[in-house]
Amino acid sequence: MDAAWLEDFLALVDGGHFSRAAEQRGITQPAFSRRVRALEEWVGSPLFDRDSLPVALTAAGLRFRPVAEETLRRLYQGREAAREAGRMAAETLRFAATQALALTFFPPWLRSIEAREPLNATVNLIAAHMAACEHLMLRGEAQFLICHHHPAAATLMMSEQFRSVPLGVDVLLPVSAPDATGTAPRYSLSGESGTALPLLSFGAESGIGRILTATRAIERDESRLVPAFTSHLASILVAMARDGRGIAWAPMSLVCDDLARGTLVRAAGLDRDVPIAIRLFRSRMRQSPPAERLWAGLAVRERP
Repeated sequence: MDAAWLEDFLALVDGGHFSRAAEQRGITQPAFSRRVRALEEWVGSPLFDRDSLPVALTAAGLRFRPVAEETLRRLYQGREAAREAGRMAAETLRFAATQALALTFFPPWLRSIEAREPLNATVNLIAAHMAACEHLMLRGEAQFLICHHHPAAATLMMSEQFRSVPLGVDVLLPVSAPDATGTAPRYSLSGESGTALPLLSFGAESGIGRILTATRAIERDESRLVPAFTSHLASILVAMARDGRGIAWAPMSLVCDDLARGTLVRAAGLDRDVPIAIRLFRSRMRQSPPAERLWAGLAVRERP
């Protein structure tokens, strides 16, 4: 059944004459008559009494008329809603970002981008753990991913399907709540080797957890680190460390204010720091015009 048949049907109802309705629909009368007949064959009953002038609806036609009107109304509404959704999608920049960077890095980075050139687009940001962000990118639900990156830690973004550029640098470091003096860590990796230390660890979904595993940052202290709490969100682990629950590894971008205030302190020397990058990933497939403008305007050299 063709939606145009419903429009023909209602045009004939309103016009009362095949010739007038055909003219209104912009087709010849024979073609118009064939389409009305095709609709009647689809319905399985005559819809018009052709012996009267103007033509009148049969009992079947009277029953069918509100259905045709409601169906077309819903079709038009659905078409407009779909078009509006398409326009909005074309004018939206869809980002995924790991939760720590969504809190700390993304707002000032976006502000700096907008200061150079208005984006003229709605910005949509989904903050999640790394595994969820990867799947958003693989399903095409996000155009860009901002995450921490280390070459030793494999991600689903490290394939020929994606391109990336560096946006900045960060560092992972172990932190703890301070002891009673307010300056030394309550739990220290530099302390006695036999002392058991509670570890606030990352879940398997975490990108930072992957980096720590790949770089073996925790391995040298594994014998005395006792898992006390696990989460895939760095902000949760930092909050638990702040509460004195143990040692957490966290990006400097997330804990710099705590270190300045003294609510957290380093749990080891600078030699335990793990330098990491902040990168932006995108699919190699063509994106929307706003997304391509953003990519073209990034003032950094693309790297594979």
